[in-house]
This record gives sequence, structure tokens and C-alpha cells, in this order.
Amino acid sequence: MSEPLPEKFLTLQEIVAAARQNLAPGPWGYLVGGTETETTVRRNRHALDSIAFRPRVLRDVRRIDVGGDFLGARVRLPVLLAPVGGMESFVEGGAVAAARASAAFGVPQMLSSVCVPGLEATAAAADNLRVYQLYVRGDATWIDDCVRRAKDNGYRAFCLTVDVAMYSRRERDLVGRFIKPWRADAAKGMEYQSALSWDEVKRYKDRHDLPLILKGIATAEDAGMAVEHGVDVIYVSNHGGRQLDHGLGSAAVLPEVVAAVAGRAQVWVDGGFMRGSDVVKGIALGARAIGLGRLACLGLAADGVAGLVRALEILEEEVRICLGLLGATSFAELTPAHVAAAPAVSDASVLSAFPLLGAGGEHAPQAD
Repeated sequence: MSEPLPEKFLTLQEIVAAARQNLAPGPWGYLVGGTETETTVRRNRHALDSIAFRPRVLRDVRRIDVGGDFLGARVRLPVLLAPVGGMESFVEGGAVAAARASAAFGVPQMLSSVCVPGLEATAAAADNLRVYQLYVRGDATWIDDCVRRAKDNGYRAFCLTVDVAMYSRRERDLVGRFIKPWRADAAKGMEYQSALSWDEVKRYKDRHDLPLILKGIATAEDAGMAVEHGVDVIYVSNHGGRQLDHGLGSAAVLPEVVAAVAGRAQVWVDGGFMRGSDVVKGIALGARAIGLGRLACLGLAADGVAGLVRALEILEEEVRICLGLLGATSFAELTPAHVAAAPAVSDASVLSAFPLLGAGGEHAPQAD
């Protein structure tokens, strides 16, 4: 009797390698790149690599619950598919493929307003837990219409991205002459995003009952102001290192934001989170959910919906093992005492979480 065939992917490293094989240079550079010197990209990984675990032993960890809570709904892992513009560059169907993987695995999707095929079509494609993220390209009436459409199409919350007052210079894209058409067109309406202020946050909270997320918070000061304005979720993010160069890593910023929020709102975070151990670190430091941006796109590029589902399955197994070895049977048992500052042991890069690929994973072999 023959042995069953092994899984197509047994590790996340294999998924990253397959994505690299499948993507042309333009989309690959767009996926892994950041702004200017890409210092913030590297600091995202360095911040995570500078956190070590403090395991507790002799605990009964035969049964481990890796699930989480997302805006009152039970999810399979405390992660979300973070908003990434231009997903159609990585997989046929763009955001629809991400929505279907979200539904198949059981984690939420945050849809970017610059994703194809758009708010309504993506919502119709899958029965998933979803929230909507907006780049402001119009006046207050235009924003209100976007909120109405999101609510009408079953989105559980509404997100304003607040770290894009200026468009950054992403030099990999410029050198490769790979500029997304929507990014060029959006520059015409950039005055609205540049003018976004706390006044609009107040207006939103006064007018709408859909929970509000602010994505792009990077200081305790702004986190405190967000809470004062009644914001429901403080999303710690530096846009994956794709906006302000020479910023701090998200994991380095997370503790000060959690302290400033002091339980008055949920805190989410993204920025360099690639492995199950990264997810555990983020939750131990006080985040309620971890955004997966590049990892989700790598899964889609590797093998479409099935590739992203498989990436999440492997991530789930990594989380389960990590929790068990820390002596925890659920995320609820994690505290900051489970982690400690420690020197990073290798140079950080966007894909340095996958050392078997070599050169930080960025230059893994590509098919002829």
C-alpha cells in the first residue's frame, strides 16, 4: 500500500520560495519593498527579532486553544488579513481570492479601498468576517457614502488609514518602473488625505455607529488622542515600512501604545509579522489581533486561495507549538512576563524570518 503524498507545502519557507518563483520582478519588488532606504522595513523585523521568550514549564499543555476574539466574533487565530492595495498583482481575482481564503480558514479580512474588484463584489464573493479600510479621496459626503456602502455590505467596522498624508517614494517600484495605475490616479485626490485631521475623526464618531479603526498609529501620544475621540481600535502600523522611512519597528512601538490606551480600546498591530512566534510575541505585548500583509500575499502568490489557506494552517501549527512550549494553553494566559528584550542574532530584512532561502529570502532562486 503506497504512502499518501505529502503536503505541497510543509513550511512557510517553501511558500515564500514558490511565491518568488511565480512573481515577475515588478510585482515581487512591490511586495517586498519599502520606502527609500527601507530602514523601517528592516526595523519591523529587527524589533520582533529583539524579543525573546521566557518559558514556563511543568504545565499541562495537552489541550491548547489558539483561537481569538475579533470584534466580538470567534476566530480561528487572532490574526487578520491586512489591507494591501493591488492584490491583483499577486493572484487572479485580487481581493476576492483573499476573501475566499479568509472564509475557508476562519480569520477576518480587512479590505483595502484600492483593491480590485471593490467593496461590493468582494463582499459578495465570500461569507467571511470583514472590515473595510478607506483611503480618503473625497469630502465628508463621499466618506459618509463609503461608510453606508460598507455597512450595507456586511462589513463589521470601518478603518481610516492615517499614515498616508503624503505619498512615499518607493524606490524599488521607481527603479523597476512598476507604478500601480491606481496610485498614479489617486494622486489627483491626495488633498483630501493630506487634509485628514482629528476633526474628521470626531465627525465620524458623532455621525456613525460602525466601529472605527485608525490604522497607522505609531506613538503613545496619538494613541491617547484616539481614545479621547472614542476610537474603537488603535491599529499600530507603519504601513509595512512603505511610508515614513527611518521609523521605529511596530513591535517596538506596541508597548507604549498599549500602556497609553490602558484597556479603553482594542489594539491591533502589523509590520513584519511572519511566523507563529511573531503572533505570540504581539499578543503577549498586549495586541488583540495581528495583521498579516506580506505573508498573506505570499500565500496567494504561491498557490492562490489554497496557498493562503495552507500558509495560515502552518502559522496555526507554529502558534500552537510556541504556546505549548511557553507553558500556555491559550492566548489569554500570555502576559508581558513571557517575553524579554534580547539582542537580535542576525541581520534583519523583509524576509529574514525565512533563513533557509538565503539573502534574507529576497533573492531566492527564480524559475527560468
